[in-house]
Amino acid sequence: MRSAIRWHHRLYSWLDERLGLASAAEMAQKKEVPVHRHTVWYYLGGMTLFLFLVQLATGVLLLFYYRPSAGEAFESVQFLMAEVRFGWLIRSIHAWSANLMVFTVFLHLFSVLLLKAYRPPRDLTWITGFFLFVATLAFGFTGYLLPWNELSYFATKVGTEIVGVVPLVGEFAKQLARGGSDVTGATLTRFYAIHVAILPAFVILFIGVHLLLVQRHGMSVPPGVERDGSTRGWMKFVPPWPSWRRWQLSSPRSLARRRIPSLRPPLESSPSGTSYTCSTPSSSCPATSWDSKARWWE
Repeated sequence: MRSAIRWHHRLYSWLDERLGLASAAEMAQKKEVPVHRHTVWYYLGGMTLFLFLVQLATGVLLLFYYRPSAGEAFESVQFLMAEVRFGWLIRSIHAWSANLMVFTVFLHLFSVLLLKAYRPPRDLTWITGFFLFVATLAFGFTGYLLPWNELSYFATKVGTEIVGVVPLVGEFAKQLARGGSDVTGATLTRFYAIHVAILPAFVILFIGVHLLLVQRHGMSVPPGVERDGSTRGWMKFVPPWPSWRRWQLSSPRSLARRRIPSLRPPLESSPSGTSYTCSTPSSSCPATSWDSKARWWE
């Protein structure tokens, strides 16, 4: 058991020296969430991110069996649902998490408007969030055609017709979306490329910027709560788990940087009356608890 723990701490120390895991953890632990009567709205962003990760995981699994062509798309979906072990479950999770993601992103947008969290300096956070909202709708629209059944075919036909009535650029946008004058196999291939390549790259990039801005500016407090001073305090976004703290404290980089007074060796007095610090254990300077703490991971 001790060897396993030592191996885990060595791995963490090795990664910490190269990636700065302790610094990233400290930055995440600095984020605080205000506690007031509207705190529940703060959970919607994390729920949306979790559902997006579910979409990524299940979408990658679906890629192993889906064939994006007009002659094979429908059959590949039926094969996945009927023949592949747990294929029906993976596709159902993908479909239901997509619906829930659209729902939570709508609620998240509504909560930002309700709490007026778009005020400076969080206006850029609002702009990146709006682009993520549009990308979520595009995910739903492009993914709806991929089963290539009657319902998805005619829904895409109606949806692209709506795009065609936009003044000036409508007809061009419809031709661009369909890949021709009608919904065909070229439309399916185009929607597939947008759904599995372009949109995920766009969303991952904007999620990174969005989270960085949220981490930088913190959580917004509604103006009404600020006026009446009804904030009941602040809670840590990342709870300080004891095991995580032990991992941070036991890494050599953290020990060297923090220099915790309680872990330092005691000061010894020399014959001349001056003081010095024990650096190595010897007969005149025995090993201390600090020495064992500093060397146990080696």
